[in-house]
Amino acid sequence: MAAYIRLVQRTGRWELRYDPATAQLIRSRRPFIGAFWHGRMLMMTAAWQAILAELGLPRALQPHVVSSDHRDGRLMARATRRFGLATVFGSTRQGRVSLLRAARRVLDDGQIAVFTPDGPRGPRMRAKAGVVRLAMATGVPIVPVTFAASNQRFLGSWDRFALVLPFARGVLAFGAPLELQRDGDPEAARQLLEQRLNQLTGEADRALGLTPLEPSE
Repeated sequence: MAAYIRLVQRTGRWELRYDPATAQLIRSRRPFIGAFWHGRMLMMTAAWQAILAELGLPRALQPHVVSSDHRDGRLMARATRRFGLATVFGSTRQGRVSLLRAARRVLDDGQIAVFTPDGPRGPRMRAKAGVVRLAMATGVPIVPVTFAASNQRFLGSWDRFALVLPFARGVLAFGAPLELQRDGDPEAARQLLEQRLNQLTGEADRALGLTPLEPSE
């Protein structure tokens, strides 16, 4: 998997787009939550490497992908570790460390927690409340991240996983940080995150002449 990601990254022509406030956030080494849809995870390591190179930062805070402790999660962890991304595992099952508790430890250590708000099982492109509740409790912003590629295939999985083929044109996009009030409305915040992430993904798709993928009903 890691070798395939490198092949796609090196043979493609990738345009990096980012909000200036996100660039400043990364430069300042302030902890934040990175959020991307489960179906758009393939090029997230490439996106992180691209923005560090663009900003001239040989080193920044350490991103930790927060993943469920199951086979798919561990497979992705082995691949992303090759690109310098750490993984923390959690579970919502009774007697196991929860995903949000694991992420809270990452943020308390001053690092970056990376989530798929619609994972691990959907519905597709619909944010769950846990991510925004964590952001509100810790006072850290959420940064939407996505990608799109001209030469991609959507698989038949629940998340319509975007499999990018080599020699694609692509967009790697970081949206503006989403600052949430500690005493705000969690449902309104959840809807705002979902809207921002879908808007960013749709813009990336349309930039390449693609029809944006719609969220699950």
